[in-house]
Amino acid sequence: MPIEPIESRRLYRQVADHLRQLIARGEFTSGGRLPAERDLAEQLGVSRPTVREALIALEVEGRVRIRVGSGVYVLEPPSAGFPPPPGATPIEGPFELLRARELIEGSISEEAALMVTPEHIAVLDDLLARMHGSAHPTRETLQLDRQFHTAVAGIIGNGVLVRFVGELFDQRINPYFEKLSRYFENAETWRLAFGEHQAIRDAIVARDPQLARNAMRYHLAQSQIRFQTNFEEITPASTSGETLSA
Repeated sequence: MPIEPIESRRLYRQVADHLRQLIARGEFTSGGRLPAERDLAEQLGVSRPTVREALIALEVEGRVRIRVGSGVYVLEPPSAGFPPPPGATPIEGPFELLRARELIEGSISEEAALMVTPEHIAVLDDLLARMHGSAHPTRETLQLDRQFHTAVAGIIGNGVLVRFVGELFDQRINPYFEKLSRYFENAETWRLAFGEHQAIRDAIVARDPQLARNAMRYHLAQSQIRFQTNFEEITPASTSGETLSA
């Protein structure tokens, strides 16, 4: 087998580089299917989420095609060997990003519960009402999602934190995360995320710092779990969403 275990813990970009090299050497031919995600993870010595991120990065580059419920297939090399466009893939993958947000926004929510005012509550309630009225994930719901998280940060009254939370959220707005959203986001995940947003609001309104912290961390931890489904388990009916709700 041409795949060799990757020594030490590595991020998805190293896995993508390794698979790209194998494809370039002809170990996996155009039109052929790559090994299943679970097999790649075992042979490379990395987690399945890391493999999943690497495969989506390769799809953004045009090196593979992911066919839900079927597998991952090798494509003809891009003409002239052009590199992927700038910003096509982020440095960090979604699991690193969501984990960072879990830690940072959990602490922000804890502080927000101590400083919330009726005006802040009105803003959160308005956003939740607009989110609840959305039939399925769209670009509009993505903006509402962003506004909710920055509104929580805004309760503290620190512009740096508001901007930082917004910038973390905005890392999802690129071709890489658009691919992710098509595979892992749908009306059901949006419904679950909405309920988690509601729980965050309720904990902050209750002025319970620990509950607010836990609610935010639970929401972003669940967002990570929603990425655990592998491509072989996804059915075409579950790929209609456009955005990642977190």
